[in-house]
Amino acid sequence: MARLGRGLLAALLLAALAGCSGEQFSEAEKATIQSMALDALPALAADPTNRHADEPAAAALGATLFFDQRLSRDGTVSCSTCHVLGKQFQDGLPRAVGVSEGNRRTMPLEGVARNAFLFWDGRRDSLWAQALTPLEDLREHAGTRTGFAHFMAAHFGERYERIFGALPDLGGLPPQAGPFGTPEQIAAWQAMTDAQRAAVDRVFSNIGKAIAAFERSLDHPPTRFDRFARAVASGEPAAGADRFSEEEIAGLKLFIGKANCSTCHTGPRYTDDAFHNTGVPIVPGLPEDIGRTTGRRDVLGDPFNCLGRFSDAGPEACDELRFLVKDGPELIRAYKTPSLRGAASRPPYMHSGQFATLDDVLDHYARAPTAPSGQSELVALRLSERERRQLIAFLRTLGE
Repeated sequence: MARLGRGLLAALLLAALAGCSGEQFSEAEKATIQSMALDALPALAADPTNRHADEPAAAALGATLFFDQRLSRDGTVSCSTCHVLGKQFQDGLPRAVGVSEGNRRTMPLEGVARNAFLFWDGRRDSLWAQALTPLEDLREHAGTRTGFAHFMAAHFGERYERIFGALPDLGGLPPQAGPFGTPEQIAAWQAMTDAQRAAVDRVFSNIGKAIAAFERSLDHPPTRFDRFARAVASGEPAAGADRFSEEEIAGLKLFIGKANCSTCHTGPRYTDDAFHNTGVPIVPGLPEDIGRTTGRRDVLGDPFNCLGRFSDAGPEACDELRFLVKDGPELIRAYKTPSLRGAASRPPYMHSGQFATLDDVLDHYARAPTAPSGQSELVALRLSERERRQLIAFLRTLGE
């Protein structure tokens, strides 16, 4: 009897372990779970707009520039000021703070090289074009294009020329001039010849390409979910701490089922790379922000976009830009779907930090309020308190 008891206990234990590795899921659920794991992520595609994207020397220079505070008006701000090492390359603040506070929250950089459009509103279409934007934003680095060109020549001239070729003659150019900045800096930029501005823009674009080469290395680390998904795929029990609790399994089932989260937070990166109006409220005191409506205008007008003269791509590589939706009510207050990898550990949430906790986010999705402008896509999400705890428990596995 004792032997039979031990055998029965062993059988029950094996059954329980098997349940944690896949037996509790239908074949359709298993396929969805496997599609959400990092193992399903394809190799990072080449960036045709940046011929230096995968050059180690460019990435090394980009890493140096990423952490250099001298690339700012007052020498206090670097890319790493908002994209903090050890915090998924974001800052945890409701709104980014550079030279002054901005209007939107810093997005994390892990996995950013896989994005077709950058920023909450998609106003840039390549990683290097994105990297340039904060450099001359008056609330972030607040620098100028000639200032950056002179800086590169003075401090990184030899490294720059080994990668990008000879620097232009900067003699006689104003120390600080650009299309943004003080009235005097803008006037100085306008007084330069077309050839001078183009030469400076070439140096400026190459700064972005070097930073982008570094940022391409910032990928998502594997998590408990990825290890659990591998066990589900193999049919073997997940080991030790990688096993999911009943609460986490229930949360995963909600995520891909009743809660419908995986409709937009899809695939290994947990994003559809699209823009959605989800009725997020306005932050009192901030100027009107209508999301993708202005973002698509800005990306089309950006001189550093895929079709611009400083892109290394031909027009045939720019389909995302050439065929983007240019107008329509669905663009109003539509913002990019953020990745949920690591999201549980990086509050607050939404494009301007409107919600302090994941519970607040779920409250919003349960209410599905009318959007401040445009049309919200939300349908009220009815979850019990227990189901909410289960869903949040699963979300934590995406960052552990």
